[in-house]
Amino acid sequence: MELMMGLERSKQKFVWVFRDGDRGNIFSEETRRFELPDGFEERVDGFRLVVREWAPQLEILAHSSIEGFMRHCGWNSFIECITAGVPIAAWAMHSEQTINAFILTEILKTGLLVREWKKHEKLVTASAIENVTRKLMASEEGDEIRKRAEELGASVRESRERRCFSTGVIFFHCSYY
Repeated sequence: MELMMGLERSKQKFVWVFRDGDRGNIFSEETRRFELPDGFEERVDGFRLVVREWAPQLEILAHSSIEGFMRHCGWNSFIECITAGVPIAAWAMHSEQTINAFILTEILKTGLLVREWKKHEKLVTASAIENVTRKLMASEEGDEIRKRAEELGASVRESRERRCFSTGVIFFHCSYY
């Protein structure tokens, strides 16, 4: 509810992929479903989009109209945003996400924190969502962040296209748990 209210109050265009919750029990056919309040989808229709199914994240991030991404900052999202040149509103929840959010917001300066990690057990309010969305999408600071993200993405894509390695390289990755 807080996310929904914050996005709506921000008055920014958005695509919200809002799929049914994961199954609590993976062996059950039962799914958790959260219904948006009556009228929300009608109020945002035409300039904001709520997607209830799977969505092609990489293709969406690569689209020229996407100028921000609100995500938990897992490794895949981290790499996908950098490569696409899209800044992130980082909402770290656990694991490596806090480190990734720190790298994006403090070192690369291609994102903003939705919530500081020391407040991770507190509810993120609608006003916090509204503020970070507006800051990223409609402020001078957001313009600078988007510009840095775009430049970093272009650099990463150019580097990938130059093929940093000669042919015949083997990649070996081994993790011990």
